[in-house]
Amino acid sequence: MSNDSSKDEALSFPIPVSPGSKIAKVPWNPWIGVAFIASIYYLSTQYIGALIVYIYPWFKHWTTAQTNDWLNSSILAQFVYVLSAESFMLAAIYVFLRRYKTNFKLIGLTKPKLRDIGLGILAAPLYYAVYVMSVYIISHFVHSLNINQVQNIGFTGVTTNAQLILTFISLVILPPLVEELMFRGFLYSSLKRAMPKLAAVVVTSLIFASAHLPEGGASGPLYIAALDTFILSLVLIYLRERTGNLWSSMTLHGLKNGVAFLALFVFNIH
Repeated sequence: MSNDSSKDEALSFPIPVSPGSKIAKVPWNPWIGVAFIASIYYLSTQYIGALIVYIYPWFKHWTTAQTNDWLNSSILAQFVYVLSAESFMLAAIYVFLRRYKTNFKLIGLTKPKLRDIGLGILAAPLYYAVYVMSVYIISHFVHSLNINQVQNIGFTGVTTNAQLILTFISLVILPPLVEELMFRGFLYSSLKRAMPKLAAVVVTSLIFASAHLPEGGASGPLYIAALDTFILSLVLIYLRERTGNLWSSMTLHGLKNGVAFLALFVFNIH
């Protein structure tokens, strides 16, 4: 009887939460967590996704030119790349959490509540207002900031309904889910244990912003996207702190990407 009781107590042991915060303390060394998330992000975006996508051209015995042409023009190839990369990230985080005998709930993936989703929607005007104001002020002092630089999102020539659906999933569904778990969930929770809250907020947002710099492609670092995502991250972390979960931040992130999707692929606003 005593052994069974001990097991039940161990399984129901409450997740420790920092005083004045709704976010649980992570049980791992925070710097191991930071190194882990940086590693899987690099591996997934630079190798895993690309490796999966290159299997098809390899079977077809295509030349490098044929392969590159297919990758640049195929919506399906872009979708498979995104799906493979982000699936690897989720799987890696799951394995890491299991290693510490916990799950996604620890980093904010709790049971969704309607009020949290509503809060994410209500936060959208705040994000857009802060972003527009920041661009106005910074561009006044930094004249080299190109606010019209085109973001290379990898999806071009979207014409059919099937292509539109794949693009929607790749840009509006998957990134808010995976990136919130990675950055506002895993990374922020790790950094918050290693440094003061304000420092953790800034460092998380800087890392998130720097991940979007390469999206300028051949035209160079996309600083306007980095500024955008830095400000977005500040609001997303506020929502994470306010609710203790990731549903509000996922909602706002998805809404922001959804607006961009409509502008680019439905209304063709460039």
